[in-house]
Amino acid sequence: MNEIAALKLGGSVVTDKSGDCAIDHERLSAIAEVIAAPRAGQIVLVHGAGSCGHPEARQYHIQDGIDDGNLAGIYQTHTAVSRLNAAIVAALRDAGCEAIGIHPLHLALAENGRLAALETGHIREMLERGMVPVLHGDVVMDRVRGACIVSGDQIITHLAAHLPAGRVGLATDVAGVLKEGAVMPVIDRKAAAAVTIGGSGNTDVTGGMGGKIAELLALADRGIESHIFHVSRIGAFLDGTDHGGTIVREK
Repeated sequence: MNEIAALKLGGSVVTDKSGDCAIDHERLSAIAEVIAAPRAGQIVLVHGAGSCGHPEARQYHIQDGIDDGNLAGIYQTHTAVSRLNAAIVAALRDAGCEAIGIHPLHLALAENGRLAALETGHIREMLERGMVPVLHGDVVMDRVRGACIVSGDQIITHLAAHLPAGRVGLATDVAGVLKEGAVMPVIDRKAAAAVTIGGSGNTDVTGGMGGKIAELLALADRGIESHIFHVSRIGAFLDGTDHGGTIVREK
C-alpha cells in the first residue's frame, strides 16, 4: 500500500474564528489546489471546526455533557461543522480530488471526553481506491457525559495510529511551535515542559495549541512523529521536503 499522509487543517486557517461560521473560500480553494497536485501516496484529511461549531458547542455547554436542557446543541453543533466539511469537500472536488466527507458523529464513540472508538477499515478501503476521506472535529456520543466534543487533533492522532499513517501533519496559522518568537524545530516532552504553549485567542473548546501538543506528544510516545507548520507549507509537507516548522517526536 502507498504511504498514507494524515493532514489536519486547523479551523483558523479555513475560517475566521472571530466570525459566525465565516468560511474563507478563497484560501480554501488555494489549499485544495495544493492538496490536489499529483504526487505519490494517499491523503486522509481532518479539519477543525473554527467558527463553524465552536460557538455552538460553547453556547450549549456540550463539553459538560447533555441533558434535556441542552440536547438541541448536538444538532446545532453538528450542523455547523458539517457546513464547513461540505465546503472543504466541494473545494477539493473542484480541484480534482475524489474527496468525500465523513462525520464522526455517525461512527465515533467517546468516553468522558476522550475518543474511545472510531472505525478505520472503511477509510483504508477509500484510500486504496483513490478517494480522499475528509473528517472533522465533531460532537459525538459519550458513554459517560452523553455527548462531548472530539477535536480534530484527537481524530488525526487516532487515524495516524490505526490506519496507520506514514506522515502526520498539522497545518496552522503559525509557522510552528514558537519560543521567544522563533520556531522550535523539534519538541519532545522535556522541551514542551520548558515552554509556555498558549491556547486560542478566540472561541475554542478543544485546547488551542496546547491541546495539539498534548495529542501529538501522546502520539510520539507510540513512536510516531508529527509535524506542525504554516498552512502555506502544505505542499512541502506532502512532498516530504523542509516545511520550516516543528517536528514533535519522542526524544
